[in-house]
Amino acid sequence: MKFQATNTPRTQWTGDALALGFFEDAVELSGDLAELNQQWEGLLQEIIEEADFKGKEGSSTVARVGSRFNVRKLILVGLGKLESLKLDNIRRAAATAAKTAKKERCKTLGLSLPPGNSDLAATAQAIVEGVELALYQDNRFKSEPEEKTPQLEQVDLLGFAGQEAAIQRGEQICAGTFLARQLVAAPANAVTPITLAETAQAIADEHGLHLEILEREACEQLGMGAYLGVAQASDLPPKFIHLTYKPQGTPRRKLAIIGKGLTFDSGGLNIKGAGSGIEMMKTDMGGAAATLGAAKAIAQIQPDVEVHFISAATENMISGRAMHPGDILKASNGKTIEINNTDAEGRLTLADALVFTEKLGVDAIVDLATLTGACVIALGDRIAGLWTADDGLAAELLQAAETAGEKFWRMPLEEQYFEGLKSPIADMKNTGPRPGGAITAALFLKQFVKETPWVHLDIAGPVWSDKENGYHPSGATGFPVRTLVNWVVS
Repeated sequence: MKFQATNTPRTQWTGDALALGFFEDAVELSGDLAELNQQWEGLLQEIIEEADFKGKEGSSTVARVGSRFNVRKLILVGLGKLESLKLDNIRRAAATAAKTAKKERCKTLGLSLPPGNSDLAATAQAIVEGVELALYQDNRFKSEPEEKTPQLEQVDLLGFAGQEAAIQRGEQICAGTFLARQLVAAPANAVTPITLAETAQAIADEHGLHLEILEREACEQLGMGAYLGVAQASDLPPKFIHLTYKPQGTPRRKLAIIGKGLTFDSGGLNIKGAGSGIEMMKTDMGGAAATLGAAKAIAQIQPDVEVHFISAATENMISGRAMHPGDILKASNGKTIEINNTDAEGRLTLADALVFTEKLGVDAIVDLATLTGACVIALGDRIAGLWTADDGLAAELLQAAETAGEKFWRMPLEEQYFEGLKSPIADMKNTGPRPGGAITAALFLKQFVKETPWVHLDIAGPVWSDKENGYHPSGATGFPVRTLVNWVVS
């Protein structure tokens, strides 16, 4: 699909479908819209009145204009009230227009969406993201594609001439998001620790990044007993991935992103039972998927920031080598962990990843993981949890998420809850009481970061959607690649 920035007037644009955005209670035909209505012999006003279109957020209507005019279909999309307009309203309106145009078998679409309170570049990027993300299809595992309607081939952004860089930025971010979607959606026999490492290698080869893969022996030498305790039951080797982007010249900042990379989680000897969602445990590497997706996007954008992308990839399986409930593991910082639940394995892999990462001397660390069902209970499946003791870093991430239209809620690091993690025979247990489970998981991870500003993101809910949601088709969402990229480049 090709995007084109143009200042072609709406009265002169020619193509299959023209999409017009209106603010709520401001559906007025003045200026060139009045001219367009006159050209169409009053049809635009007639369509608005017949559909009782008010411009409310999320509303839309489509009508056939007729072959005697310069377009076949007219699409009206509501943006809501101007004073409450956000970039995500633009993104969702663009998604609605694109999906409607595709459903109406249109190959070309002219999009006219006002920037509102945002600048032209940010609006253009949001439009591209909305269109691309909404029309994404993953047919890799189907013998024949289900969707056989014509594809949208060209989208013209009317009134956005000169915004080619913003369009390219949107396409680059979407490419990273699509990689994350593909990794999360793929089954565990297609995405393994080995193929995650191969994906990192492909990104490094294509974009000139540096890649280090630590094999089991190297991890043993570094004392990564927590990570290797999880990995020891699998027939597949663990792969500790360290992918590095370095800009030309001196970086203004050095950052690290750590993604949980459990390519399948059986629960271990605390095996997941019926109704536990075990069939969806292919998604337990959603953090690693977003990390690699962000790496792909950032490698193309090339900001003046050094970024380390890390994942301790493995499976959590069952065999005669599996760690037992009651075992004690020693992490690479020397802390000992009593295993009271083998199904709380992700935090064990992240523990050693955090210790490794802090030694790199970065300015800030973000870890992200499909870590707890407790976070989904607390925040639902569309909002991720955010934990940090650093107010400045929290503000950076929340602003990046706001721009992306991805939702996070800052949660408390309630230190007294660590009492529930204390063990009589080790430094800590790997799980605490059921109440506050997402908080105790964050407190567990905090034990493996000494001084570096750090944020933990629990993304267990938003990485997957059971139904279509705006510009997210059902299935893997690619959450939160766009937030991570915005954070890095800001």
